[in-house]
Amino acid sequence: MQQTIRFIKSFDGVRLAVATSGSGAPLVKSANWLSHLEFDWHSPVWRHWFQYLSHGRELIRFDPRGCGLSDWDVADLSHAAQVNDLETLVDSIGLDRFPLLGISQGGAACIEYAVRHPERVSFLVLYGCYAQGWAQRGEESRRRGEALDVLIRQGWGQENPAFRQLFASLFIPDADPEQVRWFSDLMRTTTRPDIAARILDAFGAIDVRHLLAKVRVPTLVIHARDDARIPYEQGRLLAAEIPDARFVTLESRNHILLNSEPAWERFREAFEAFVGKPNTRIKPESSSIEDLPELTSRENAILRLVASGEGNSEIAAQLFISEKTVRNHLTNIFEKLGVDSRAKAIVFARDHRLV
Repeated sequence: MQQTIRFIKSFDGVRLAVATSGSGAPLVKSANWLSHLEFDWHSPVWRHWFQYLSHGRELIRFDPRGCGLSDWDVADLSHAAQVNDLETLVDSIGLDRFPLLGISQGGAACIEYAVRHPERVSFLVLYGCYAQGWAQRGEESRRRGEALDVLIRQGWGQENPAFRQLFASLFIPDADPEQVRWFSDLMRTTTRPDIAARILDAFGAIDVRHLLAKVRVPTLVIHARDDARIPYEQGRLLAAEIPDARFVTLESRNHILLNSEPAWERFREAFEAFVGKPNTRIKPESSSIEDLPELTSRENAILRLVASGEGNSEIAAQLFISEKTVRNHLTNIFEKLGVDSRAKAIVFARDHRLV
């Protein structure tokens, strides 16, 4: 499976890197810390997440400002900016209604987005998330956050393995040596120490408790009982305060679920029971059928359906988008392929073995 990376500009001119993978109905994943779209795509820590979420779906994710392939040197790293970036992403793709997945601090942005745009979010899934940043949870949490801030500024980019092992133990305490090595490389690849510390400070200021009762979309909260990074009580708070939220407890110590642990299988079961099983009809699994590299995953999916004889209304229904959005995508497809009609696009798709 491959992913396509492109760039969009947010409200304040910051360039955000966006990746799409898979084919099917869209699934939007909000940005979370320690993200690098290219580096984590092949990692032994995140790879199984992205492969699973892309199977039978179009997974849409992006690097947050200050991280990965997105712009690093930006003035505003606040929670409010993260929410605006999520809005920019959704608007740039032209999505009408979609499931929204938040992981870790990405959950707070998802909550605020769902309150602002309930008509667009079909399901809200929050894994390992929190309503209160570390500086809002009491004195002990504040002291730990401040100590981690100092460690980040002093040890983030150094070769001394002690800091990297400490940091990895907060996210994946049950990881094997290969996974710990990869995680330490991710730290240095993702951003600079000063930016990492600023991002951590912004996380500490997050507080969306006042929004929880205003969430009006179906919500699933999943949290590991012994999560070493985000307290289990934060997951309980979300589930208790969001109206009619479902709550699933996983037996794990890992903030990022590893492929080898039973909790990962339990996560997938809970996710599919809530959101539904993926639609695998759109792109057959075949080594002879490949995406056109000049098109995005969504554009490939639409062209494939066009070439299969589907009309705009049928395409819109299968991909959970409006007919207007389908027409906009077709305009972009025709321009990229250098054709001026639906018939020529169909011939192009069949000549290039897209179906």
